[in-house]
Amino acid sequence: MFAALMVAATLALPQDRTAPPAPVPGSDPIVRLEDVVVDARRLEDAAREFVDEVADPVRRRGMARWHRGVCVGVANLKPETAQYLIDRVSDVARGIGLASSEPPCHPTILIVATTDANAFTEQFIAMRPRLFRPGGSGMDQGGAALERFRTSDAPVRWWNVSQPTDADTGEAAVRMPGNPAPFTRVRGPSRLTSPYRQDLKRTFVIVDVDRLGEVNLGQLGDYIAMVALAQIDPEADTSRFETVLNVFETPSSVPGLSGWDQAYLDGLYGASWYRINQNSQVRAISDNIARECRGARAAEPDEAE
Repeated sequence: MFAALMVAATLALPQDRTAPPAPVPGSDPIVRLEDVVVDARRLEDAAREFVDEVADPVRRRGMARWHRGVCVGVANLKPETAQYLIDRVSDVARGIGLASSEPPCHPTILIVATTDANAFTEQFIAMRPRLFRPGGSGMDQGGAALERFRTSDAPVRWWNVSQPTDADTGEAAVRMPGNPAPFTRVRGPSRLTSPYRQDLKRTFVIVDVDRLGEVNLGQLGDYIAMVALAQIDPEADTSRFETVLNVFETPSSVPGLSGWDQAYLDGLYGASWYRINQNSQVRAISDNIARECRGARAAEPDEAE
């Protein structure tokens, strides 16, 4: 449907990994996961700070995630480059317990490369506005956020659409334009859990190939995996943390998904889905990060003989 908008692009990036992360001279100390796991209080505080900073759920909704699986599609890249990105994002998805279908499945995560991201994004939104703002309450970040997405100067921009979903029926728990109001079963009240879950329904990732700089294909694949599998704030200040979200600022210091990134995704997909609100979800994910990190630390063999 939007094939006419595609602009041929060749993404020629080295696939080798860069050196391990190193502090940027003159910057604040980077918080590394392995440095805080030995201090339970510091780990819990740092995990909460990281989750608070990067999470970007729709206002008044909990954090959304993919329900069962994803299908990754890539447009405007050479087949071998496209396949690499598909494989990498799919591998990360499988690592957090999701199924991953191979094309020609209908993409739920669509990655589009272009040499003029603003012009492409503007035309894409204009042609299919309902893909970006479906009209149901709590399904997207709103008009102001869409405008920031349209005019962004970032090398990679993304847009998530989520859906409040009835846990029993799997149907939308919000009214969609042109459809009758959904029927939802009334359950007993709870202060801790909700009868609804927040499902990610589709994610668009637009890559401006002229702005990638020194970022290689491996780093790009990990970055896209992070922003496609969770609702990540594009304006988050992650300079204090060792995370792939810093790759465009310091590409030589960020080889790919970090311990924080993997712990965040594990925590998001390992926490209870039906937390009643965002704050309880943040606590649950932070606790899950801390618990998994302490468990991993305890499982490591003693270096001292």
